[in-house]
Amino acid sequence: MEFKNDFAWGVATSSYQIEGGNLKDGRGKNIWDEFSKWPNKVYNQHDGLIACDHVNRFKEDVKIMKNLGIKAYRFSISWPRILPNGTGQTNKQGLQFYHDLIDELLDSGIEPYITLYHWDLPLTLHRQGGWLNPNIISAFEEFATLVAKEFTPKVKNFFTLNEPQCFCGLGYVSAVHAPGWKLNYNDSLFLIHNALKAHGAATRALRDNAKGQVYIGYAPTSSPIIPKDNTKESIEIARQNYFDLPNLNEDYHFSTSLYSDPVILGDYPEAYYKKYKDYIPEVSKDDLKLINQPLDYLGQNIYHGIKNFGFESNDPHTDLNWKIVPESLYWGPKFLYERYKLPIYITENGMANADTLALDGKVHDPQRIDFLNRYLLELKKAIKEGIDIRGYFLWSLLDNFEWSEGYKSRFGLVYVNYKNQERILKDSAYWYSSVIKENGRNL
Repeated sequence: MEFKNDFAWGVATSSYQIEGGNLKDGRGKNIWDEFSKWPNKVYNQHDGLIACDHVNRFKEDVKIMKNLGIKAYRFSISWPRILPNGTGQTNKQGLQFYHDLIDELLDSGIEPYITLYHWDLPLTLHRQGGWLNPNIISAFEEFATLVAKEFTPKVKNFFTLNEPQCFCGLGYVSAVHAPGWKLNYNDSLFLIHNALKAHGAATRALRDNAKGQVYIGYAPTSSPIIPKDNTKESIEIARQNYFDLPNLNEDYHFSTSLYSDPVILGDYPEAYYKKYKDYIPEVSKDDLKLINQPLDYLGQNIYHGIKNFGFESNDPHTDLNWKIVPESLYWGPKFLYERYKLPIYITENGMANADTLALDGKVHDPQRIDFLNRYLLELKKAIKEGIDIRGYFLWSLLDNFEWSEGYKSRFGLVYVNYKNQERILKDSAYWYSSVIKENGRNL
């Protein structure tokens, strides 16, 4: 079996993780510029000021994608690169960079998919309260309006928020990520509600201001629950556990249904109003109507899963100690499609590895090839069973700034020598290129 002819074989990146530019082109500061300076927050106090210098090397990076046969590229727009203060005055240099990138992609036969927000909140907005301030909703709407007016009809596909579980939970609950706040239950649930309202406002703004047809989705993350066996009972238990709301003393901010039910089904899960009743914000019908904008597809970032029957200590894991669970790329899309009934894009999937340059001048990463092969086989199985999966965006095109891990871990198909910005294609890049060329027949 091969994949559909229009299957979007892609790669993904995000603005702060690769662009660099060192604030020389008018980009405003974002929360990671500040957070990276704090002691013991980012590995070796690395930052993204230079990163992969993509703003100056995007033509080289697009050429690499073209040569590999990449069909789709998911990247994010840096909010402070085009609106340095989050609202108001635009930065013409920043806008021109994205026009040039998009034109280069289209000239190379690569379909651009834009993510509006991948965690680089303008510092000015953060100092006004960030996602905790209700004004963030109109600010994000203004940002989305600008993106729609500038980049359509050249760009037709958009995602609003990338992994709201992470920027809300890691940024404002556990303080592992920027801005490093630790909010109480009331404030964190209010912040999540603001983020979902901002998603709705941005979705509406994209549709209202786009030139021509646009297709819009949303890209949360999840760790699918893997059934113990293939009995109906085990599958149902796994499904329920996947969508159940955790208790507040658990990782409630990483729930699947908390973020996706109101966006797609029009309301929070019933358990939200029971389990969290003492802490939830006022939720009006107008709020839910705003959040529940029609979507064309659901994005999902999936790296690993959770086995109902537990892990063994010797189970394989990545360089970030994430368990390797290929079945998550079968059960995740299956459960999500059955619940939400939207076409699915796997918006991120990949492996962190301690890649090194060998004596022959190449980067040999058989572990990543094995990882990708196993995961894509499970995705293929889901498609074969009728799950409507439209595309797969491998994370990532380039080694990059991996947030609190700095440059310690490498996710890329392309090795980046951070001393001189040299790009070296890894063995996995050639392998993925062959999969695209064969449209998955060789899996």
